[in-house]
Amino acid sequence: MSRDVARAAAQWLALLESGAATERDHAALQHWRDSHPQHEQTWQRAQTLRQRFSDLPQALAMASLDRPQPGRRAVLKRALGLAALVPTAWLISRQLPIEAWRADLNTATGERKRLPLGDGASLQLNTATAVDVDLAQRRITLVDGELALNVPGSTAMSVHTRYGELRVSQAELCVRQLTSGCLVSVLRGAVQVRDLSGRLTTLQGGQRAPLQTAGLGAWVPFDVLQLGWRDGVLTAQNQALGDFLRELERYRPGVLRWDPSLEALRVTGSFRLDDTDRILNLLASTLGLEVQSRTRYWVSLRKAA
Repeated sequence: MSRDVARAAAQWLALLESGAATERDHAALQHWRDSHPQHEQTWQRAQTLRQRFSDLPQALAMASLDRPQPGRRAVLKRALGLAALVPTAWLISRQLPIEAWRADLNTATGERKRLPLGDGASLQLNTATAVDVDLAQRRITLVDGELALNVPGSTAMSVHTRYGELRVSQAELCVRQLTSGCLVSVLRGAVQVRDLSGRLTTLQGGQRAPLQTAGLGAWVPFDVLQLGWRDGVLTAQNQALGDFLRELERYRPGVLRWDPSLEALRVTGSFRLDDTDRILNLLASTLGLEVQSRTRYWVSLRKAA
């Protein structure tokens, strides 16, 4: 099942378990289940896991989850064995695959990290990102999410993805893992790209291209402001509100919903990612919207009455 479908199933389950679901919500859930066979399959799997968890004695589940574990890797290995003890909504709504749990470095939803790598090189991790780092081999493996790598010196570093390898020397780039490939953006310098078939291509500063199973796609120019997350900023220039909110969702834990009639509204501005609630309030005051918060983690937008 795809992460997007799994996440949606978890959101629906969390709403039902909250006791706040309305008749409209139940109807919307049924529509979602009926709209695609994978939706229904994922929902049934969620229900099965939920039942499995509910059958366990609560004391046993809590004792297992609360037991102290020495070392992060030991925790992760035992956590995999205790998967059946974890509430379904938590288990399914994990936005990172299992491989990311075991990665050397990762960030939670909404978290960003900057790390020095020596020789002036630096690595930044965006929200919900996981990487493995081998400094001896000067190798970084992107497991999931998005990273930015700056290598000012001539000693190259490599970035390995599921779709190929990037060689970075006296250059700076961003790589974002997508559903069916990676999006490679070169901010400065030149980056050598080796696809899965071994073909070599060079991307120059200011160029962006998709890297997929079939190879590197055609490059297009891009605005560096689109990568403002490195400075904790989300920038929009006459962007459709729906597209902006889908990007903002990446930085917010929980559920963010909006009325479909808001999709075509336009957004322009720079917004600090450290406070996504404030971003929603700014959008509401600027565009005449209403923010409805069932909880901190369940927020909806609609046109103000």
